[in-house]
Amino acid sequence: MRYFEGKRFISIKVKIVMLCLIVVIIPIFVITINAYTSSERLLETKYRELLMDLAKQTNIRIDEYLKEIEKMTLVSSFGISSGTSAADKANYPIQDYLRDDSDDNADEARGMLMNYILLKDSEISIYIYNLNGGKDLFISNGLEYDYSYSAKGEEWFRFFEVSSSRMMTIDTHVNKQVKPNKMAISHARKILDINSGTVLGIMVVSIDLDIIDVVNTRLQKALSSRFTIVDESDNIIYNADEALLGQKFSDTVRPDESDHIVVQSPFDRQRWTTFLYIPMSELSAEGYVLQHRMIQLALLMLLFLLLISLFLSSFITRPIKSLMNSILQVEMGQFEQVGDIKSRDEFGLLAVRFNRMSHELKRLVEQIQKDEVEKASAEMKALQSQINPHFLYNTLATVKWIASLQRADKIVIMTDSLISMLRYAARAEGATASISEELDNLRNYMTIQNVRYYNRIRMDIEADETLLSCRIPKLILQPLVENAIFHGLASIEEGGIVSVRIARESGGIAIYVCDNGAGMDAETVRLVEQLLSGEQAHEGGIGLLNVQRRIQLFSGHTQSIRFCTLPGEGSSFRIVFPEEYGLPEQAGMRDAGSVG
Repeated sequence: MRYFEGKRFISIKVKIVMLCLIVVIIPIFVITINAYTSSERLLETKYRELLMDLAKQTNIRIDEYLKEIEKMTLVSSFGISSGTSAADKANYPIQDYLRDDSDDNADEARGMLMNYILLKDSEISIYIYNLNGGKDLFISNGLEYDYSYSAKGEEWFRFFEVSSSRMMTIDTHVNKQVKPNKMAISHARKILDINSGTVLGIMVVSIDLDIIDVVNTRLQKALSSRFTIVDESDNIIYNADEALLGQKFSDTVRPDESDHIVVQSPFDRQRWTTFLYIPMSELSAEGYVLQHRMIQLALLMLLFLLLISLFLSSFITRPIKSLMNSILQVEMGQFEQVGDIKSRDEFGLLAVRFNRMSHELKRLVEQIQKDEVEKASAEMKALQSQINPHFLYNTLATVKWIASLQRADKIVIMTDSLISMLRYAARAEGATASISEELDNLRNYMTIQNVRYYNRIRMDIEADETLLSCRIPKLILQPLVENAIFHGLASIEEGGIVSVRIARESGGIAIYVCDNGAGMDAETVRLVEQLLSGEQAHEGGIGLLNVQRRIQLFSGHTQSIRFCTLPGEGSSFRIVFPEEYGLPEQAGMRDAGSVG
């Protein structure tokens, strides 16, 4: 159970439920979002078309009003009254008044113009500015006049008076001719003498700007859109906020089309453009209804799926729980209580395999218990067998003591070296030793051999000090030196040299054991080659084959010992260990693995 320490356990049942929910939630979420965005796009298209229709209808209505005003100025300037026919143009009340501003002419002109005004449902005022030296004439349906004001001083009036145009439309402006001042749109027309063609005066018909509000309100009863009319220079000529009139539409009012629906429709007769715009947020009322219904449907589907997934996950995980209980029984060592799981699927097959494994595990546990008993018996015998080496050490120590009493120095030296070699060979610290320890053991061995050969053989050691702590298999060097003495140096009378060199080569540790003896004859070379290749059995305890086998086990290389020999010139043996295998920590791991 250490695997789950610090980790949250999540059962397969929960995972199945979560997986089912995730698999369904994602499509439902995608469908809901797609349906909602589609409905928003449809609503946006519908409202855009609706606003465009409203803008066009608004333009048509406003155009009709302006056209009526234009027609009014046209007819009035001709002076056709209700008492004259279109064919008889001898009576021109407006022109007559401009020629002679008598009260009778004023009443005739006022009566004719009032007939036009009374036919309209909006506040209309008519101003006739006399350019023939007479008085001006003002007519309105209920508006109070401000006689102190005259449009003759306005810049637009002076421009129109000298221009060649017969008529002009004055965009939204403050109508200062009435009290209180109101915003209005005006149409001006020059009144020409029917006979001479000279300008007698200028008729200005002003319509209150509220008429646009009336038109807009009638057409947009169910909408909360914003309405603006701009001229060809992008100046606002109508907006519900009169403070914005005359300002640039793009700098002040024009909304961001990313969160508004904006439509524009140009007028047919005027150089104006109508803008209708509505915030996206005000379109979502219908979308919210669909969204709420889809959310409710999605929640019902999720609830249904949750119930189904709980049922299916319980059905699927029931064999797993039974198998877990069986595993728990085996973990507690109760092999007899493992139950059978009846399931004709992978879980049933897994249960069969587990039952077989538990029976095999039971057999192995019993075998291990039996082996432990045998191991304890073997350890007891091993402890008893240690008495013999200790007896041998004590006996050699007694021989050394007697030899020292009799002043047999060579026997003392030889016995002391032999004791050291035996202790080194029988040491139980592991199968490896440091190169330094191997060299010490080699020196003890040469001490014994020099007693035997009367110091005819000298050993030279050359070792890289940085490699002395590296570990190699124990008792590797002594068999190689022994081979050099017995097969190369034993037959020479004097000057025998065994050279041991340890150095780094190509990222590894190279050990050379060379002698200047008689070398090997062809038969001996053949036997050594067969021995190292494994073609010939070796009956000795520690020999070349033993050394090679232990090196192979240590380093993993198949070819461990290389040698060369020349008759009369000696022999040379070479061993190479990869340096990573000789590092103390690596060798320590091998020693730990070899114990037990």
